Amino acid sequence: MKDFVIIGHKAVTAPFSLNDLPGAAGRMDILCRCVNAALFLSHDLRRDVRVYLVLKGEPVPPKLIRFDGAEVRYLSPDERSAASLIKKALEKNVQEFWTESTPGVYIRKGTFSDLLVELGKKIIYLREDGENVRRMTFDEPLFVLGDHLGLTDDEEKTIETNEHEILSVGPLSLHADHCIVLLHNEMDRVEKHI
Repeated sequence: MKDFVIIGHKAVTAPFSLNDLPGAAGRMDILCRCVNAALFLSHDLRRDVRVYLVLKGEPVPPKLIRFDGAEVRYLSPDERSAASLIKKALEKNVQEFWTESTPGVYIRKGTFSDLLVELGKKIIYLREDGENVRRMTFDEPLFVLGDHLGLTDDEEKTIETNEHEILSVGPLSLHADHCIVLLHNEMDRVEKHI
């Protein structure tokens, strides 16, 4: 299973308007693009992928949302579709455990640190100054990416307290969803022996 964790520092933690994803929803558009980049193929879904969104915006942070590629339904390859499923998840009575809101989409209260402990995997943190991703092989990877704000010092310290590697998909700062596409390309090439 390939896991992607995307931290949304401004992403709201209450139902929001689908008409203003970048503004009132706290850059929810970034998270939606990451969900789509991680899960979609042409005419299919990646069934071996889970996407975790860490929502840290107002009014009641933090919350975690999980998209499971093997189970998800009603997801189309556009931002609004992913946003609609996130909004439905936020309408649930959120607990300390995973609750399914729609098929393949789950929500719970929790922090970034809680999620890393729960997953219990070696973390691959993407940063421009990391090791070249093309020199690596992946077995059950857990990738951590930031939104437009990157990761905070505290979030980087949380990563450092766990088993981790810092990798780079290139020397320039890229959008998180573009990084996900490049990572999938690298993994696909290794899996297909190209």
